[in-house]
Amino acid sequence: MNIAIIGTGNVGGALAQQFVKAGHRVVLGAKFPLSEKSLQLATKIGQERFAPIGQAAEQSDVIVITTPPDAVLQILPQLGSIEGKTIIDATNSIRSRPEPYPTAYHAIKSVTKSNAVVKCFNTTGFENMLHPVYQGEGIDMFCAGDDKASKQVAEQLAKDIGFATCLDFGGDDKVELLEKLALSWINLAIMQGHGRDIAFKVIRR
Repeated sequence: MNIAIIGTGNVGGALAQQFVKAGHRVVLGAKFPLSEKSLQLATKIGQERFAPIGQAAEQSDVIVITTPPDAVLQILPQLGSIEGKTIIDATNSIRSRPEPYPTAYHAIKSVTKSNAVVKCFNTTGFENMLHPVYQGEGIDMFCAGDDKASKQVAEQLAKDIGFATCLDFGGDDKVELLEKLALSWINLAIMQGHGRDIAFKVIRR
């Protein structure tokens, strides 16, 4: 797939590295000149993979948004035409949100008028995105949204980078619940002191 990742922080950087390893064509939408963190990432995947946001989005079939949620409203106009593109929202509106919307997901759908939007890659730490295999077994990822085709894209990408599966949490009405799952991971890993090397895995009898 041709993937544009908007945001070059920990999550965007982890996904970029993993998607490149999986054989996808990845371009990161970034501000220029590149920040110190972007330059560090460029040493791992190549500076040629960085472009202005609009150019990165234009080259893509899939746009993954990994910025702070309150930056989404400034980013969306820079994407240009999103016709035929899948947008993956990997943000969490925990410390901030794109007012007046409850989450970035809701802002994206409202502003773009696109149904090809899916919430995914938001429920665990970036370390688990870089290393989603525990004792030889992939951990689980989760997605939510009304559009089945977009969820299939997210599921395939999750599997491509080592997750065992990407479980369907439900439609748009479950997006905020999925963000609470992210907060649950943060609570356990950080607030309760269990450390960031923990992950969610659904098991069955």
